[in-house]
Amino acid sequence: MDNGFSGLRPLVIGIGGGSGSGKTTIAQAVVSGLSGVALIQHDSYYRHQPHLSFFDRTRVNYDHPDALETELLIKHLQALKAGETIARPTYDFTLHLRADETEPVDPAPVLIVDGILVLADVDLRAEFDLKIYVDTDPDIRLARRLRRDMDERGRSPASVIDQYLTTVRPMHLEFVEPSKRYADLIIPEGYNPRAVATVVEMIRAQSGSLGPSIYSPS
Repeated sequence: MDNGFSGLRPLVIGIGGGSGSGKTTIAQAVVSGLSGVALIQHDSYYRHQPHLSFFDRTRVNYDHPDALETELLIKHLQALKAGETIARPTYDFTLHLRADETEPVDPAPVLIVDGILVLADVDLRAEFDLKIYVDTDPDIRLARRLRRDMDERGRSPASVIDQYLTTVRPMHLEFVEPSKRYADLIIPEGYNPRAVATVVEMIRAQSGSLGPSIYSPS
């Protein structure tokens, strides 16, 4: 598949923000608006822990940086920068385990990495040319997380709220919110077409190998 990659060093963008902030929606809109963009989600790199029982896996603090194999993500970004295809892990959120299958990701002129903690890790931040933080009010983020985890991950409202109060909110305050200071660009209130259009134009300005934008803000 011709993704426009010419062997030049790709532009690497990190998009962070709290759970339910809209960062993935923004990242996907940017991918849809430009050719030659590959999206990698930090969530795919949750550690594989089959030695734990299912009950124990449900008790893991998945909002702490230690829950993620960020060192593997960094290696994969470096491989993509070198023009190599990677085998990205896939994660089963219903079992809290990595699936056996991996997803090939080819080198591309632009690489976007999104996740709640992508700006919190100093070594991962060093891989980014542009750092974006999506800043959304807590009540909106909680409502979105409730809908997502119930619809997509088969969780009960009580379990989602319990997780939010015991790990999501404390870890957001300890790790995610402070990472905002490292952002080059802060997008308020989550997804909006003008913000996406701005990011698309920034990417086009910095990456001459991309074609024209197909994104039109409403």
